[in-house]
Amino acid sequence: MLPSFLSLLIVLVVGAAAADQGHDDAAARRTIEEFAGFPASDDGGASPLRVYSDFASPLRVDSDGLQRQIDELASFSDSPAPSVTRVLYSDRDVQARRYIKGIMKQLGLVVREDAVGNIFGRWVGSEADLGAVATGSHVDAIPFSGKYDGVVGVLGALEAISVLQRSDFQPKRSLEVIMFTSEEPTRFGISCLGSRLMAGSKELAQSLKGTFDNQNISFVDAADSAGYKIHPEDLHNVFLNQDTYFAFIELHIEQGPILEKEGVPIGIVTAIAAPASIKVEFEGNGGHAGAVLMPARNDAGLAAAELALAVEKHVLESGSIDTIGTVGILQLHPGAINSIPSKSHLEIDIRDIDEKRRNDVIEKAHQSAIDISKIRGVELSEFKIINQDPPALSDKSVINAMEIAAKQLGLEYKMMISRAYHDSLFIARISPMGMIFIPCYKGYSHKPKEYASPEDMANGVQMLALMMAKLSSE
Repeated sequence: MLPSFLSLLIVLVVGAAAADQGHDDAAARRTIEEFAGFPASDDGGASPLRVYSDFASPLRVDSDGLQRQIDELASFSDSPAPSVTRVLYSDRDVQARRYIKGIMKQLGLVVREDAVGNIFGRWVGSEADLGAVATGSHVDAIPFSGKYDGVVGVLGALEAISVLQRSDFQPKRSLEVIMFTSEEPTRFGISCLGSRLMAGSKELAQSLKGTFDNQNISFVDAADSAGYKIHPEDLHNVFLNQDTYFAFIELHIEQGPILEKEGVPIGIVTAIAAPASIKVEFEGNGGHAGAVLMPARNDAGLAAAELALAVEKHVLESGSIDTIGTVGILQLHPGAINSIPSKSHLEIDIRDIDEKRRNDVIEKAHQSAIDISKIRGVELSEFKIINQDPPALSDKSVINAMEIAAKQLGLEYKMMISRAYHDSLFIARISPMGMIFIPCYKGYSHKPKEYASPEDMANGVQMLALMMAKLSSE
């Protein structure tokens, strides 16, 4: 009996070449054997090459259906189209979760949710006791963002499952699609909340019990409003064992301009940069904007502005283009045009593929904050590192398999570093990990103009399907 993965590969590769009059069956067979890892021997029946070359074209991704699902999911938004706003545990988030679970059930997947709302759809394999092959991403969206970030990795993964089902593929290892809870830090200031817990973060499990959003709603109460009644011990039940997954692959838009600019359809991620988030607060005397003269001021707003420029300076002086710093939030109190700011609040994001270099920038920023507070006569009331995560390396065997898959599909690829956060950063702690990037329009992301073409998404889905089939068969 021809292994089901080999059958799939023949559909994708041989079917694509069937129209070529110069097609060489023996050469194709050798190529397939090289990727599949086992001989494509016949069992006395019809030649599998002859059987599958009857297809006029390779099994194709349902690009129209995928785009329709993306558009439908985008309608669950707290901001008007074309923007998308979908914040953790909001009514729109709950609607999106229901939509994803509906598609999983339509595909016949076994659906479950953990205590914080990570959603799992499993296609049970013939050897279900083996570690599963997993894929997935997130569907929460920061305010006024686009509809492709994360979503391609969830709906695209479900389409990859559908592609395999339509090919009559039968998995050996179970295949699992994950929709991670709160990859974005929008509500509680914690990025990749669901995947961090899955990777076993005891510190996060403990801190969530006392975490509140800016409306003073606790994490526990917010989760309860979305249907997740959390008890303190439940958070530890989210942790996964090291052998839960045989491999994890995440499909994602690049969120940068490189692939589109170079005309390359696939990016193979070799590493994810080490990110850090910092909260800073200054406190001054405040006062009336007209009555307090300049020499007598202790302006918390100017202290914040000076620190923002200091962060930029330290990043640029790191000596590497891979060092990146952003002051994404700067808030002033009381926020009136005729009032000197008495308080300022900053949130700073610093990343690098080199952990030591990133940490050096953090230390310099901290020292600058201390110096600024002394010079300006304000109090540095808080300099808190919220997270300081190490970088993650993609697994070499997964990278090698992705290279071979791209070649078999005739897709040019580029080795890349991801400088953006992804749930893969944390899943890498418990499973071999890899990421597939596809181009996005002008590199736009986290904005309404974010866009990935149907052709690029189809390339990513087809590659993901082939990778899942390959890994499931091992």
